[in-house]
Amino acid sequence: MSRCALQYLLITPAKNEQAFIELTIRSVVSQTVRPLRWLVVSDGSTDRTNEIVAHYARQYDWIELLKMPQRQSRDFGGKAECVNAGYENARGLGWDIIGSLDADISFGDDYFEFLLEKFDDDPQLGIAGTPFSEAGKTYDYRFSSTDHVSGACQLFRRECFEAIGGYVPLKGGGIDVIAVLTARLKGWRTRTFTEKVSHHHRLMGSAQQRTKILAAFALGQKDYRLGFHPVWQLFRSLYQMSRRPYVIGGAALFTGYCWAMLYRYQRSVDRELLEFQRQDQMRRLRKFFGFVMPTSSAPR
Repeated sequence: MSRCALQYLLITPAKNEQAFIELTIRSVVSQTVRPLRWLVVSDGSTDRTNEIVAHYARQYDWIELLKMPQRQSRDFGGKAECVNAGYENARGLGWDIIGSLDADISFGDDYFEFLLEKFDDDPQLGIAGTPFSEAGKTYDYRFSSTDHVSGACQLFRRECFEAIGGYVPLKGGGIDVIAVLTARLKGWRTRTFTEKVSHHHRLMGSAQQRTKILAAFALGQKDYRLGFHPVWQLFRSLYQMSRRPYVIGGAALFTGYCWAMLYRYQRSVDRELLEFQRQDQMRRLRKFFGFVMPTSSAPR
């Protein structure tokens, strides 16, 4: 039995997730500590997503299907709108923690009990989560920071979520990054706990290498919009060259960033968040390499 008395709310944005959503549902219903309410917000799904969720909602009264108006595009702006709509729907319930959970991941039976206990242990913990694996591989945390929490599953203390205003709708992505940065800027602690791992099932196969390259290019553009420091982006791209698709993926990432810089894409963050993030990135690089690097900001 859990020693933690915290109640949690889950919100899952879902758009045409029939391939994997049942894996996510089975993971949640198997939890040692179940949510007070789980809102699956269908973002205009046209496949069997709604049918699958409705089937389980009839079996478990704490699962609820919400339907958003149908949209043609699939983007992160839609995800933010779904989470914020779910929050408004469940605002009057007595939950302490709110979680944004993707519809294509699975995890162990004590996954949420583990994370709830972390919140119980640290009153200043605002956002928590774990790494996720794809094809059995997890991100190398020597080249990242446990201060960042992946958007695949982000749990927020209620006061933190409300203080940052929920998710900011951005079609280009980065809503999880902005949420974490804003929380840290407001004095909350954010943490990825590497003792647990979730499993991401929406994989891209070798036949989709061209798609991977285009995705890396688009990710580089997103990194520029989010204000990543050019030096950080260089080392981030070099690291990605060591992962499939070798060399070309990292090259596409850096090219996308430079393309956005050349054409002066509009930033997704304000000046305060940009400077906060860049200072943090340079601090992490100095720590990794063990020597003093320039602290002056690169051109905006």
